Amino acid sequence: MPITIKELHIRINVDEKSEAKGSDNEETTDQEAIVEACVEEVMHILEQQKER
Repeated sequence: MPITIKELHIRINVDEKSEAKGSDNEETTDQEAIVEACVEEVMHILEQQKER
């Protein structure tokens, strides 16, 4: 059974204090945090669909 995602909300926080570009390690951590937030949101949407 295919899953159709009709809505995807992505929320990010931007820290204006850091003006210098971060190292590769920080960028990887940021990407992991974004992916984690996206997965969490998709799981939340799927749970809502189950309740219907």
